Amino acid sequence: MARLIGRVDLPRPAWLGIVVLAAVIAVACAGGSGGSSLTGTSAGEDGDAGDPTLSGSTPAPEFPAGHTWFNVSQPLSLADLRGKVVLLDFWTSGCINCQQIVPDLNRLEEEFGDELVIIGVHSGKYDREQEDQSVRQSLIRYGLRHPVVNDPDFVIWSIYGVNAWPTLVLIDPEGNVVGGRAGEGVYPIFGPAIAAVIEEFSDQIDRSPIAIDLEAQGVSTSILSFPSAVLADEAGDRLFIADAGHNRILIAGLDGELRDVIGGSGQEGLEDGFFEEVLLLQPQGLALSPDGNTLYIADTRNHTIRAADLVTREVTTIAGTGVRAFAPPNGAPAIETELASPWGLVLHNGLLYIAMAGMHQIWTIDLADNSISVFAGSGAEGIDDGPRNRATLAQPSGLATDGTLLYWVDPESSAVRRVPLDGSGEVETLVGTGLFDFGDADGEGTAALLEHPQGIAYANGTVYIADTYNHKLRTVDPASREVRVVAGGVAAGFKDGSGVASLLNEPNGLSAAGGVLYIADESNNVIRVMDLATNAVSTLELSNIAVAAQGIAGRTLRVSLPGQTISPDTMTLRIRIAAPESFQMNGLAPSELTLSSSNEPVLELGEESVGWATSDPFVEIIVPVSVNGGDAVIIARGQVFYCRYGDEGICLIENVDIALPVTVAAGTSQAEVVLEYVLPPPTGS
Repeated sequence: MARLIGRVDLPRPAWLGIVVLAAVIAVACAGGSGGSSLTGTSAGEDGDAGDPTLSGSTPAPEFPAGHTWFNVSQPLSLADLRGKVVLLDFWTSGCINCQQIVPDLNRLEEEFGDELVIIGVHSGKYDREQEDQSVRQSLIRYGLRHPVVNDPDFVIWSIYGVNAWPTLVLIDPEGNVVGGRAGEGVYPIFGPAIAAVIEEFSDQIDRSPIAIDLEAQGVSTSILSFPSAVLADEAGDRLFIADAGHNRILIAGLDGELRDVIGGSGQEGLEDGFFEEVLLLQPQGLALSPDGNTLYIADTRNHTIRAADLVTREVTTIAGTGVRAFAPPNGAPAIETELASPWGLVLHNGLLYIAMAGMHQIWTIDLADNSISVFAGSGAEGIDDGPRNRATLAQPSGLATDGTLLYWVDPESSAVRRVPLDGSGEVETLVGTGLFDFGDADGEGTAALLEHPQGIAYANGTVYIADTYNHKLRTVDPASREVRVVAGGVAAGFKDGSGVASLLNEPNGLSAAGGVLYIADESNNVIRVMDLATNAVSTLELSNIAVAAQGIAGRTLRVSLPGQTISPDTMTLRIRIAAPESFQMNGLAPSELTLSSSNEPVLELGEESVGWATSDPFVEIIVPVSVNGGDAVIIARGQVFYCRYGDEGICLIENVDIALPVTVAAGTSQAEVVLEYVLPPPTGS
C-alpha cells in the first residue's frame, strides 16, 4: 500500500478514531495485506455494551460538489444511497496494490449485487493521474464497472482522514461509517463485514439498481488496446506485441504485417493450450529464448509466467499458481510458487529475470531446473541502494540488460536502477531520489526528474526510458548519468515528427532492433517507431489485420436510422458507409455486412451479404430489392475496418447493427432505399 508523505498537510477530522486504519502502513505503494481485520465501532442497543453490531454511529461525510464522476450519468450523494451498503475505495491508478485489489472488488460486486455500491475515490499521486482523461483511461484499462469520482486535490481523501493507497471505508445503509482498512486482502475482511451489515439492516436494504453509464460503452474498438510491451526479434524478423487490453500477444513482422495471435479469443482467464484456446489476463513483459522458439510472457494479472512454443503453437504455465503472493519463494518449484504481478522480463544465460512489481523485488527462474528465487530487493518499498538483499525497490516494471548489468525502472520512485547480472556488486540508482520526488527535467543524476517511467531498453551503449506520465522518451548515459529527452512534446498527444516535435501518450514497453526503437504507445493504442540515428518518430502501420480482428468483438454500435417511405416501383437499396473526417476505409482488411429484412413479403433483398476492401473515404454498394405495400425493417450487421489518414494512422474496428425502417406506399416519388451511415471517430479525436 502507499502512504502520502510531504505532499499535502491533511487535517485530522474529529471522528477519525472511528476509522482505525491498518496498524502497519509502509511509506509507499508497498506489498502486504494491510491490517488483519476491519476496525471501527461496535456497540449494543442504544450504544451500550451488549451484542456486537456493525452499525455506525457517526454520519459519513457527504461528497463535496465540483468533482468529476465516471461510470454514472450524474454525481452521486450518500443521501441518495440510503438503504445501500456503500464501500469507498481510495486509490490511485499507478499503484500496484490498488490494481491488485480489483479482483476482490469485482468479487464483492458480483456476490452482493444491488445491495452494495462500490465507489472509487481516485486521489491521484502523480500529476498525470489527477487528470480526468487519465482517470477515464484507467477505468477502461482495468475494466472498472462501478462509479468513480476524481479527487485530484485530495478533498475527499482529507475529510475521510485517509493516508494510504488503497484504503477502503464501509458505510451502512443509514449513512454511518462502520469502519475502514488500508491495504490488500480486501475480500476476506470486507466480504463477511458486508454480509453482516446486510443482515443487520435487512428491513432497510434498497435492492433497486443504481443507473450505471460505463465509460467503456462510448469507446470504439481499435486493433490494439493499451499495448503494454513490445519485443523486437531482428534475427527472426518478428515483432511481439503484448496487447494487454485484449488479453493476448500479437506476432507480426518488423514491418507490421500480422502473422499470428496468442490468446485468439481475447477473453480473460488462465488456461493453457494452443494459441487459439489459451487465456491470458493483461500480459506485460516478454522475453525470447536464444533459439527463437520460445516466447516467455509475464501474464501480469494472472500472477503467472507463461511459455509459448512458437513451433508447436502451445502455451504452458511455468511459474505461478494464479494466486497473488504475499511472501517470497520458499524453495518450492516455480510452478508451485505464488507470484505478484510479474511485469518486465529479461532472459540471460538460462536465468529468466522477473520484475515482481507486486513484491517490490526482482526474482529469477533457473529454466534448467525450474527453481525460483529472489535476486534483488528486500520486499520493502523504497529507493535504498546497497547489497541486493537489503536494497529497496519501488514497483519494478521494465527490465533491460547490456549483457553485464541489469537495468530497470521503478515507477513509484520515478527512478532508474541497475545491478550486476552475476550477483556481484550492489544495487545502484542512476536517476531518482525519493518515493514522492518526480517531475519533468533533464540533467545529470539526481538533477533529472522523471514521472512514473515504465519502459526501458538498452541500445548502442545508451539506456532508453519510457517516461510514461511525462509522455516522453528519454536517454540515460550509463557512465555520466546524463538524462535528456529525445522524443515527445509538452503534453499527451498523437503526432509523428522529429524528436520533441512528436507527441506520445503514456509510452510503455520499449525494444530496439535494426536501428529503430519500437514503442508501445499505450494510451494511443498504437506502436510507434523511433529512428535511433535521427530520433524521428513514426507510427507502425499494422497490415493483415484480419488476423487481429478475431476475438475482439468489443462493443456493438446499434443504430436506428430515420424511416423512409418508398414507391412500389423501388428496385434498389443503396448502402453508403463513410469513414469519419480524416479517416478512410481499411483496404488491408475486408469489411462485411450481413443483410436481412424483417418482412420479406414487403421487402425482399437480392443479397444476403455485402463486403468491400478499399482505402477510399467511403463505400457505396447497390443491392437489388423487390417490394410490395406495407412495412419492413432492413437490418445490416457486421464488422467494419477503418483507419486514420497518413503516418499517424490508428486503425479501428466497429461492430455495427443498423436498422432502417421502410414503408412501401403508393403516391411517393422516392424509388430507392438509401441506407447511409457515417462511422464514429475514436473517443477524444
